[in-house]
Amino acid sequence: MKKINYLILLFILFTCINGCAGYKPIFISENLQFEIANHSIKGDKILGGKIYSKLYNLSKYSKDNPDKKSISIAIEATKNKNATVKNSSGEITEYKIILNTNVKVINYLTNTPILSQNFISSTSYKVQSQYSDTIDLENRSIDDLIENY
Repeated sequence: MKKINYLILLFILFTCINGCAGYKPIFISENLQFEIANHSIKGDKILGGKIYSKLYNLSKYSKDNPDKKSISIAIEATKNKNATVKNSSGEITEYKIILNTNVKVINYLTNTPILSQNFISSTSYKVQSQYSDTIDLENRSIDDLIENY
């Protein structure tokens, strides 16, 4: 009886493992076929530069593909930092960062718009005892928000 249970369990396990053998993610970087021919950044230059750098790294995957599209990108990025929580003595204990990014992608050759998207994301972080730790936490929060775009 134990052998039959083990065989059934082994069969179910083998079926589950074999069912995932041909898995491919839908959004892989191989499907992105573009090169950035022109770009412009408005607003917060550092934030826009980080977003452009991420897009530029994605375009490197199609470097050798002859079917890639040449695009022009316009990035307008703004960052707002608001105090959300204060203690009883009026000191700020928590901030909220809101990133507002407008990305426009235009076909470089035909000058037709491909994408015009506005991304808004936010996160909160607590003030640390050291000012430098608070700045580091703010920068990590901004990098995390950019990664989620």
